[in-house]
Amino acid sequence: MTVPDAHLPALRPGEECLPGGPTLQPEARLCFIGRVRTPWAPGDCPRNIGAARDSGEHARIELAEGYAKALTGLSVGQAVIVIYWMDRARRDLLIQAPRHADGPRGTFALRSPNRPNPLAMSTVEIRAIDLDAGILEIDALDCFDGTPIVDLKPWLPTIDAPPGGAGS
Repeated sequence: MTVPDAHLPALRPGEECLPGGPTLQPEARLCFIGRVRTPWAPGDCPRNIGAARDSGEHARIELAEGYAKALTGLSVGQAVIVIYWMDRARRDLLIQAPRHADGPRGTFALRSPNRPNPLAMSTVEIRAIDLDAGILEIDALDCFDGTPIVDLKPWLPTIDAPPGGAGS
């Protein structure tokens, strides 16, 4: 068991750290925990998770070395939120003119990957888990093959559903 830096809370029984992990770096940094594998390349990628599901093409998440144990507790059929870094997106657009809208909109009013920090997220279903290899097979994902994964979180209806149901 690795002992975290002195400024971090002590580990609880059963917790484990990634040796030399990002919290031990001198400044806050984003670290990629793995990559997604999809059949998509520029020019043929679905524009959203619904279209990716409709294609019938599945995806998988391959975690970077050392992260496989972090899948412990997840199960087949469970919904998880995948947060991914759209590494080929523009980062300088404040106003965008999407094809599906009736006029230009601000970046923060869109789900476009083009944004100052090109984070995307989708809720997906786990189809298979390989704990030894650190691989999650998932129903679909709407990004290019090799897109970096930032985080995985379990989807919880008591936390992740908008207040009052469907949202506004």
